[in-house]
Amino acid sequence: MPIYMDFHDLPDGVTAAHVAEMHQADLKIQHKYNCRGLTYWCDERRQTAFCLMEAPNKEAIKELHEQAHGAIPQRIIEVNDTLVESFLGRIEDPEKSQNNKLNIINDPAFRTLMVVKFKKNTLRTKNIETLRAAIRGYSKSIINIVNMKKGRVVKQESNSFLMSFSCVTNAVESAVKIQELHNCVITPDLDFKIGISAGIPVTNKESIFEDTIKKAEYLTYVTDGNIILTPEVKELYESENQNNPINIEGIKPLSSTEMEFVIRLFDYTESVWTNSNISATNYNKNLGLSKSKLYRTTIMPIIGKSPNSFIKEFRLNKALELLDKQESNISEIAYQTGFSSPTYFSKCFHKAYGVLPSKYNK
Repeated sequence: MPIYMDFHDLPDGVTAAHVAEMHQADLKIQHKYNCRGLTYWCDERRQTAFCLMEAPNKEAIKELHEQAHGAIPQRIIEVNDTLVESFLGRIEDPEKSQNNKLNIINDPAFRTLMVVKFKKNTLRTKNIETLRAAIRGYSKSIINIVNMKKGRVVKQESNSFLMSFSCVTNAVESAVKIQELHNCVITPDLDFKIGISAGIPVTNKESIFEDTIKKAEYLTYVTDGNIILTPEVKELYESENQNNPINIEGIKPLSSTEMEFVIRLFDYTESVWTNSNISATNYNKNLGLSKSKLYRTTIMPIIGKSPNSFIKEFRLNKALELLDKQESNISEIAYQTGFSSPTYFSKCFHKAYGVLPSKYNK
């Protein structure tokens, strides 16, 4: 059966004990709806709860909750149990709570997510094997740093990591260690960026932590700093550290206004980047900004590129991902990534990376 996670926005006054009672009420009658409750997360401070359950469909979960205690979830999404465990650390009730009659779990599902992306400054490097060895060593060191700070590696690809932390301070300290390692050891042919965001697993999106992951990925495009934080991460970090302002070299926290612009910019780009006819004029119109305001006061100070340069780099990054998968030919990738022709795609790729896409994988 599929596995679902639901979200409950708890009324004022509801405690972890109340949520534990509701969980036990679900377990008593779950067989009537062909469901199996696995576990739950409760956050008294943020007044949220999340249930993990095997069920034939979402309607069965709603009916079970309504019959058991009347608290119908505000949102339900289908999830992968491996991903849930990678993000949150478990998919069943923790054993340490079993001696408690109610099995009270006051364990928030709120997580701080960190995306690390690194890329070669140029693909035309003199010693590619040395660079590859540096990347392999850097990747192992990143995993060790994250493990030492009680984080979890959710996803690792050839040029990126996605990590989950229950503690904001541990996430930021991990990022600083990764930055120090890069500055001391890694070849200058390798650039890196880190984006850190925080949020809950179930929102109005279809995938677990989708909003939070996207924010962290968006931040890796921001200029002026190697480690970019959302305003919420900055606030949480300072709260965990006796309200001392965060003042660490290489870290750039965004303001609420800057973060709002980044989200609007990337949400729009995600919806149009495959369209070869998109230009700076489209950005002006759809972001509701004049040409001068978009260029001088928003995209250049935050992203460090003009709209045309930004969309071109965005497409080239997507092309690199497709080339790494080796599932399409050059012409297919050119059109899939919004370039007007394979010739123009090859020209842009060569200018950016110093090698033709046809020779990239070779």
